Amino acid sequence: MNEAGSPARNIERDAAAALMEPLTDLVVRAGAAIMAVNRRAMTVAGKADGSPVTDADLAADNIIGDGLAHLMPDVPALSEERAHSATLPYRGSIFLIDPLDGTKEFVAGRDEFTVNLALVTNGTPLLGIIGAPALGLIWRGLVGRGAERLRIEGTGIGAAEPIHTRQIPNRGDPWIAAVSRSHGDPRSEAFIASRPGVIRERLGSAIKFGRLAEGAADIYPRLAPTSEWDVAAGHAVVTAAGGKVTDAKGASLRFGKGQDGFIVPEFIAWGDPSAATEPY
Repeated sequence: MNEAGSPARNIERDAAAALMEPLTDLVVRAGAAIMAVNRRAMTVAGKADGSPVTDADLAADNIIGDGLAHLMPDVPALSEERAHSATLPYRGSIFLIDPLDGTKEFVAGRDEFTVNLALVTNGTPLLGIIGAPALGLIWRGLVGRGAERLRIEGTGIGAAEPIHTRQIPNRGDPWIAAVSRSHGDPRSEAFIASRPGVIRERLGSAIKFGRLAEGAADIYPRLAPTSEWDVAAGHAVVTAAGGKVTDAKGASLRFGKGQDGFIVPEFIAWGDPSAATEPY
């Protein structure tokens, strides 16, 4: 991680494109390390905020942290598991990492957990990769260059399939809302309920962003606090796929700037950006 006061590096779109394959490889390797952990025998500890951390979180974090230090040693890397050593605000580009998003799902024996890796430049997610190792899927995107879904095949990946968000449902047709399996909140529920006939798809972790990006859902609201590393990769993937992510008033989100520490107070991910102009 860069020392405070060191020159900031800005990674723009062309340079980010060259990083997509090596970063995807890190996500695949981290996912394989998670899958190698015996859930019945692993250590589960509680962090200061009450959330769990496991051997799998730490194994994935080590792989990504070491890989980024080798690949891009001059770009800071902010991980959920190493946030205590971060110095805010960040300038230029940073990596935001959640080595195991959906730890509760993982501990419960479910498959809805992900490895999230994002490249943020000047406060805005530019590149995002979401790996779902138990489902054998990767969603990834580079803003301005599109998004795609890949299948994990052993320790490698298969051919890329372009994906795109879908248009707002026709009047009278139901909205599909991706909602959290483990983290419901009254504001999000009220927002969803304002769309008559809405269909709720309950999912864990950043898989909700992936489903939105591939056109399987219309909205994903989280009108309660979450962390930047939970959101940044999905933000980039959804945006690259043609969608939009805003706060509840339609304003852009900023990452790595320290206004609220590492907290995103609220967000709504929209498959169709034109829907974000509607009252809500």
